[in-house]
Amino acid sequence: MSYDFNDAQPQMMPSGELIPDGTFAKIRMTIRPGGTNGSAPMDAGLLKAASESDAKMLDCEFTVVEGPFVRRKFWQNFTVAGGKVDDKGQSKGWNISKASFRAMVDSALGLNPKDTSDAAKAKRVIQGLKQLDGITFAARIMVEPASDPKYRDQNRLANVVLPDEAQYAAIMKGETVEAEPINAKPRKPATAAAGQNAPAWATDAAPTQAPQQQAGVPWNQQPPAQQQQPTAQVQPAAAGPAWLNG
Repeated sequence: MSYDFNDAQPQMMPSGELIPDGTFAKIRMTIRPGGTNGSAPMDAGLLKAASESDAKMLDCEFTVVEGPFVRRKFWQNFTVAGGKVDDKGQSKGWNISKASFRAMVDSALGLNPKDTSDAAKAKRVIQGLKQLDGITFAARIMVEPASDPKYRDQNRLANVVLPDEAQYAAIMKGETVEAEPINAKPRKPATAAAGQNAPAWATDAAPTQAPQQQAGVPWNQQPPAQQQQPTAQVQPAAAGPAWLNG
């Protein structure tokens, strides 16, 4: 028996090495269930509860799917409820996350962000946050410096690249695009008192190991996720999760 290595993938870089600051890449988002129920039936057990506030988050793993950093991963939390509120009583964290999720949908489906037609609006409506699982889109990745020397710098999602941006087409084709570094400054260390009130997305918690998930069809072709019955019987609002209507 012989082994042909000609079709082998390039070797992976050391796991501790960061993706360079400002890298453009096509990435896939996978949601890692945290055991806390969301408002939609399909979001039962999907969210992660913050340890020191009332915030609820999506614990997300991002994987580069094409290009020189293929298969490299980074992790990020997105607040979807709770935490600090604005003068209207709405979650500040959710407003930030909602903008990111809309951009992901536009990027994944090739929707112009200025398109407000009925057809485009319909594509931006989901029945639960679970339906974002597996979404693939164009992105710019940043290096976030650690605020404490005890911790390592981390990769984060800098911004979603939209179809009306110059780099979008090349990124979605898997082509190499010149990086545009963010050069982010370290965040100010949180004091003990401030840390108790800080939203979960402002923490530097190390990611836990995600379970392996089966590969699915492209996100925009996936059938609706199978609904799971939450432990506690919750009657969802007819219009979907309350925070999607904010």
